[in-house]
Amino acid sequence: MDRRNFLISSAAALGASASAFGSPSDTIQVAVVGIGGRARDHISSLSRQENVKIAAICDIDDSHIANGLKQIANLNKPAPQTYKDVRKLLEDKSIDAITIATPNHWHTLITIWACQAGKDVYVEKPCSYNMFEAKQIVAAARKYNRMVQQGSQIRSSVAVEDAVQKMRDGLIGDIYLSRGLCFKFRDTIGRKPVEPVPAGVDYDLWTGPSPMHQFTMNRFHYNWHWFWDTGNGDLGNQGIHEIDIARWGLGVKYPTKVSAIGGHFMFDDDQETPNTLNCAFEFNENGKHQMMEFEVRHWYSNGEASVHDKPRPASARPMAPQADTPPGAPPRGPRALNSIGNLFYGSKGYLAVDSYSSYKSWLGPQEEPGPADNKGGDHFANFFEAVRTRKREGLHAEAEEGAISTTLVHLANISYRLGRTLHFDAASYSVTGDSEANKMFTRAYRKPFVVPEKV
Repeated sequence: MDRRNFLISSAAALGASASAFGSPSDTIQVAVVGIGGRARDHISSLSRQENVKIAAICDIDDSHIANGLKQIANLNKPAPQTYKDVRKLLEDKSIDAITIATPNHWHTLITIWACQAGKDVYVEKPCSYNMFEAKQIVAAARKYNRMVQQGSQIRSSVAVEDAVQKMRDGLIGDIYLSRGLCFKFRDTIGRKPVEPVPAGVDYDLWTGPSPMHQFTMNRFHYNWHWFWDTGNGDLGNQGIHEIDIARWGLGVKYPTKVSAIGGHFMFDDDQETPNTLNCAFEFNENGKHQMMEFEVRHWYSNGEASVHDKPRPASARPMAPQADTPPGAPPRGPRALNSIGNLFYGSKGYLAVDSYSSYKSWLGPQEEPGPADNKGGDHFANFFEAVRTRKREGLHAEAEEGAISTTLVHLANISYRLGRTLHFDAASYSVTGDSEANKMFTRAYRKPFVVPEKV
């Protein structure tokens, strides 16, 4: 899309003195961009929202578009417009907001384009592919006064919000450590040969800002997570959910020290990112010295405290991040294969949050059961409320909060790839005395899909 057209449309949007959604009866026209596995949940959730219409869907793969149309028809909703090129979609002035469920390397650029076109954005986690993009996505949201929400669903959990507030009120005393768990069963992706691009796929558009590679199925749908040019490993796939909660619970922003070690164990396959990773983050804020641990495991594993695999309660189903589980995952056995959540340790006890929107606590030397709850929420409803009210402070995972959490992912991955500890200075937004690490904050973007220096 011509940048001038974006600026014209965004100027028109900014010139309006009030939101077009001043009345609850106004219908918000929404487009879903990226109709893969996660988009199934987007479409399902959007179909339940009051006065929200799925007006368009967009994907570079004709088969995905067909699947999206079928799902929408099965929900007894009217057929939306279809687009292959998101730039064409964003020219449609009838679209008020978009949700983004594309691969990670597209998240920031599409969000910036959408903000420039005067549209609000719900973007899947991680909202940024790298450190540079974490700054740019916030800059775009501010400049164009758009509501931008990261898809960190657990931020809208009533129970988890209550757990964080109870920790703020001193339930477990002075919190010195949070621990995030991403123990998720992942089988080998094997090796896949170079082959022709499938019919109906625009591979140039799919590649977008990242370097062009010869086509293989392992670099394409879902498995793009495990290649550095398009994904951020499981730390930036499932792990970003728990990193975000761990940071929220501690009440911190940027770490001062980051270290990560790990590797790609067991399998001889095409995967580039680690399947096992131990991360440590040190924080010094508000006169407190605190630490976060984060661990990624890919195979058989145990649980910790109450964080372990179990049947999903009905109240949690709309927001549990289990859509990230790839097709073909093995059936659950008698022992937990997934343990996904967070633990918080304080001077008076500890507290566990799992990915099903529940928490439990244990207090004192006898580990007496403390407060507990299990109640989910609706992250999309929270987004649309902000779209109507134009109050970004009401967003549970506003762009800035999401972007800060993604920086922890990026810093840990840089530490792992360089094999050394990073000393991060938030004021200068740089790693002290490490030009090689700072160079990895951004990338050489493939034209014309360039994340701009000035949004």
